[in-house]
Amino acid sequence: HLGHGWGASYPETTGYAIPTLLRAGRVLEREEPVAAAVRAGEWLLSIQRPDGGWQGGRVGEQRPSIVFNTAQVVRGMLALYAHHGGQRYIDAAVRAAHWIARSQEADGTWRTHNFLGAARVYDTYVDAPLLRVFAITGEPLLRNAAERNLQWVLNQRNANGWFANCDNTVAHNDRPITHTIAYTLDGLLECHEMMPNGDIVEAATVGGSRLLHLFMSKGTLKGRYDASWRGTEHPILTGCAQMAIVWSKLSDLTSDPRYREGQERMTRLLLCMQERSTFGPDAVLGALPGSYPLWGRYEKFAFPNWSTKYFADALLSDRSLSRTNDRIT
Repeated sequence: HLGHGWGASYPETTGYAIPTLLRAGRVLEREEPVAAAVRAGEWLLSIQRPDGGWQGGRVGEQRPSIVFNTAQVVRGMLALYAHHGGQRYIDAAVRAAHWIARSQEADGTWRTHNFLGAARVYDTYVDAPLLRVFAITGEPLLRNAAERNLQWVLNQRNANGWFANCDNTVAHNDRPITHTIAYTLDGLLECHEMMPNGDIVEAATVGGSRLLHLFMSKGTLKGRYDASWRGTEHPILTGCAQMAIVWSKLSDLTSDPRYREGQERMTRLLLCMQERSTFGPDAVLGALPGSYPLWGRYEKFAFPNWSTKYFADALLSDRSLSRTNDRIT
């Protein structure tokens, strides 16, 4: 933050930064990102809760274990396990997945042990790690939990691709932010990769194509969208980067060139917004702001690590910026 400096450590985003660091290390043939991923994994192992979960919020806030946050740490554990083995990583992931499944409500949602105590469709981003753990262990409990939640999510969608119960607030749930919309769509596409389902991919495609049309016609995305896809507030760059990733996946899935064009245009737009100047604090060099302009409502005057994480993912997925074998030019 430009006014307050570095914030406290954040287990959730540390968890899903690990796959990005490992991929960047492979693509760029550099050891530093891999070493950072391993250090992050060791720290996360040291703070896993006795119930199997990881805390919500930042370290020092004394929050209970939260389903969504825990699932994002599971992503990191699975990535480290796939990268170089290590029984501790998979054991931690399985413990966490069991806790998530046991915490599920009768209707397939997560409320009691989740942010706001409210059911939200962006828990598709929880379903995907559950399915990845299921692929390793074969435990039906985990697949069943993911399937039940996905069915509830599909029941929240409108014909125009918009989802109810998608925002990370109560006050603005009628016009969710692009960050949580993209979580929802990306989670659906991840689940489809592991459990092909026509309804799942259709839901992701309709929402993704609607946002693609808005971006291609307007040149940017607003920060929030209501049920009629009317946009408000300044762009949220985290959501913009996430949508570039969604469009990349839809391009691979459908072979529709419009998605690849949208992804490449968005990546170039974000490149213009990345902090690359020698002016300003050294700590923000290379980072992506939360909003554009900096005084937008989302993470005002701040450079959240998750914004930069998804920007890195978008760059790594942009074929126009690479040569062969994912080597970035």
